[in-house]
Amino acid sequence: MAFSRDRYIDDRPLLKKLFSGKFAGFSLLALGLLGAFFISYVIYYYGFVAGLLVVVGIVGLPIVIGTVGYPKFGITVLFIWAYWVNFLGNFTPAGTPVGTSMDILQYLLLLGFLISQKIKPNWKVFANPISYLMLAWISYNILQVLNPVAASKLAWVYTVRTVAIIVLMYFVFEYQINDFQFVKRLVKIWLTLTAVAAVYGYAQEINGYFPYEWAVLRRNPLTMHLNFQAGHWRKFSIFSDPVVFAYNMAITSALCLAMLFGKRSIRKKFVLAGLIVVYMYSMLFSGTRAGYVLLPACLVMLVVLYFNTRVLVIGSFVGMIFIFMIFVPTSNGTIKRFQSAFRPTEDASFNERAKNQAFIKPYIQSHPFGAGLGAVGIWGQRFAPNSPLSKFPPDSSYVRIAVELGSVGLLLFCTLIFVALKTGINNFFLIKDPELKNYTLGMVMVIFAFAIASYPQQSIVQFPSNIIFYLSIALINVLKRLDDEKQIAEKSVKRIES
Repeated sequence: MAFSRDRYIDDRPLLKKLFSGKFAGFSLLALGLLGAFFISYVIYYYGFVAGLLVVVGIVGLPIVIGTVGYPKFGITVLFIWAYWVNFLGNFTPAGTPVGTSMDILQYLLLLGFLISQKIKPNWKVFANPISYLMLAWISYNILQVLNPVAASKLAWVYTVRTVAIIVLMYFVFEYQINDFQFVKRLVKIWLTLTAVAAVYGYAQEINGYFPYEWAVLRRNPLTMHLNFQAGHWRKFSIFSDPVVFAYNMAITSALCLAMLFGKRSIRKKFVLAGLIVVYMYSMLFSGTRAGYVLLPACLVMLVVLYFNTRVLVIGSFVGMIFIFMIFVPTSNGTIKRFQSAFRPTEDASFNERAKNQAFIKPYIQSHPFGAGLGAVGIWGQRFAPNSPLSKFPPDSSYVRIAVELGSVGLLLFCTLIFVALKTGINNFFLIKDPELKNYTLGMVMVIFAFAIASYPQQSIVQFPSNIIFYLSIALINVLKRLDDEKQIAEKSVKRIES
């Protein structure tokens, strides 16, 4: 073969030469150091705000473009940021609207969704009972502006902004998630982020709160009081409070439990089992008793859905471990808090919630459309401080909905959860692909866990729980659609071959 010099000439553009192959690592390091030097220079001479604007310009602009133009990238950024947005609040001055960044990401995703529908319209993906109920739920919340007994319209404005946009994410997820590899990538990110949060929880338990966390807690004496129970500081990891920490650990454990019954290698199943142990033990540091019952409840659901010898044996074994943990004599404070979750009548907080629910029950019965969005909680205290409801502690998601949206709103929300679970269970039995079937089971477990968690606490109010909730519901439909497409493709191939 004749020697050809042209074959050895690298005619690629300079940027490709620098950022690929053997030069890539060095080039990226040099670029990062140059960027860090430039930002430090700006902060030193022009102040922190100027440096922050530079960072926003360098990082924010690509994220904005990527979120609108590349929806999978945007969904990934939203999901990751939902875990870290509250943690960032530890390093910002009091009153900094850090949560606004989540609103911006969601608005950008909605903009990208509308552009995609304009270019390639496909509204048929929403022709299902869950989507109709989601639209009804959004509409009902918007119509609350006309509620004649609402104490404040401003409370409605602030509340509906967060409620409506979070629910609209369901439609973004259902439309933009259209391949199984992306679903698997999201789940891997989910498990990894939860593992990081669990490890941080261990660090808090061993080291105690870090200085920046003490600084945040001192801003609000009530938060400090709630975080100190029975001589133990409750841990919240990277989340806003111990309840979100506990629920995230328990709900992700339920997902891992479902994935254990999929067709995976022994090594991966050991990893999943190990993650459950890591998650559940770190959850004990939160001191949130309501989270302890979620995994046993999901185990019961799993046994009912599968109902075969292998699952019954595994379920019985795990059940025996829980029974042992509940009744074993111990002087360990963490184990005692776990045991108290299964003896609710001995729990002072449970009894206090029961009294609050008995107190508010006549009001709920006499106001079928509720007291209006934002009637209770921080927005009620801010915009209607003289209203008796503004000082009412709702605790439960169901109680809060019943107070603010009435029995009509509560019925609508419960119907939404029921239909999501019913659809998920039906899809679990209808889907033929074993991997898609297993992921569907995982989403059913997550939604079921949220349904139970919403009784003792407000489980879908804070990030990332609200994002996870609506993502899981959307995936119920997405996974069935992917299975239908796969079955149609396989039938077409068989017809061609025959």
